Amino acid sequence: MRALTWQGRRSVAVETVPDPVIQQPNDAIIKVTSTAICGSDLHLYEVLGPFLHPGDVLGHETMGVVQEVGPEAGDLKVGDRVVIPFNISCGHCWMCSRGLFAQCETTQNEKTGKGASLFGYTELYGSVPGGQAEYLRVPEAQFGPIKVPEGAPDERYLYLSDILPTAWQAFEFADVPEGGTLAVFGLGPVGQLTARIALNAGRRVIGVDRVAERLDLARSYGVEVIDLDTVDEIAEAIFDLTSGRGADGTVDAVGMEAHGSPIAKTAISAVGMLPDALARPLTDKFAIDRLAALIACIKSVRRGGTVSVSGVYGGEVDPMPMMEMFDRGITMRLGQCHVKRWTDDITKVLQKDGDLLGVESLATHHVPLEEAPAAYEMFQKKQDGCIKVVLKP
Repeated sequence: MRALTWQGRRSVAVETVPDPVIQQPNDAIIKVTSTAICGSDLHLYEVLGPFLHPGDVLGHETMGVVQEVGPEAGDLKVGDRVVIPFNISCGHCWMCSRGLFAQCETTQNEKTGKGASLFGYTELYGSVPGGQAEYLRVPEAQFGPIKVPEGAPDERYLYLSDILPTAWQAFEFADVPEGGTLAVFGLGPVGQLTARIALNAGRRVIGVDRVAERLDLARSYGVEVIDLDTVDEIAEAIFDLTSGRGADGTVDAVGMEAHGSPIAKTAISAVGMLPDALARPLTDKFAIDRLAALIACIKSVRRGGTVSVSGVYGGEVDPMPMMEMFDRGITMRLGQCHVKRWTDDITKVLQKDGDLLGVESLATHHVPLEEAPAAYEMFQKKQDGCIKVVLKP
């Protein structure tokens, strides 16, 4: 089959690789019909390369049609149309029974000290081949795949794989009361969906970014936007819009590669140039992140408010404004999304008339799988008005 593979820093290629096969009784094989490039994939493209190997198949936002099932794949059957959550969870362990699917103890990566295995996301999370390919092997198929109805376009349900439940969790974790204000930092795909979910729930939303196309898109849905390049101090701007109090909740939808920290950028780039044997421990145990977005979220939330972090971070020695966080009584909630915890609630919205969350129009680019390398570069450089890319094998 053809698949998008990692080859090195800022280098990916579509290659012919072996077709996946059933390895465990609860596996399934799907023929991929749509697979998206996620902002998290760009971390592999740039920062997390030391934990990848040339030839690793990337991708964790995938849907398709079941081609083959193992004898213990539950009620899944050949021909089912399914979306595949990016985290691989069993549904029955201690963590899963509490809705903590991203911490599944059956697929947990104890050797690297990380949570549940993820599709297409480094040796830290199991080195499981990803879905930017013609076919995908799905472990724990008795629980993971989400069956979706025939007839609707793929984009109506594709984002159930990751960014839609991630955005839903980001809003839920922010704990914004009715009539309250949510400030979303980063208006990429997750930020856009977080804002729309909050608006659909009747909250006021302030969106923060510096990319014109993202600001315009958010504004078209009713978000009050702030262009980072037009304000001296973002926290002051948000306080001005909230009677001097700050937002009830803030969402960091940016993560480790936020702009605004030249020293951290230099450190990250330097580590990325080291041989893997040196870069792995530095990245895993001593790395620092570019914290501009997170610090802004902390400084923009009101006293007693909540900071919700959906952006991916990788550092362990990040400096945090602990005195301010303590004095202001801030709550922080963060972590990988527990996809299936939110599936039922999201599906109810998706099944309503009118595409309330705008998922069918979110992707700005639909390209063949063979053109994925150019799409990665375009997405990473924010060229051509790119908001979201969907690949078609």
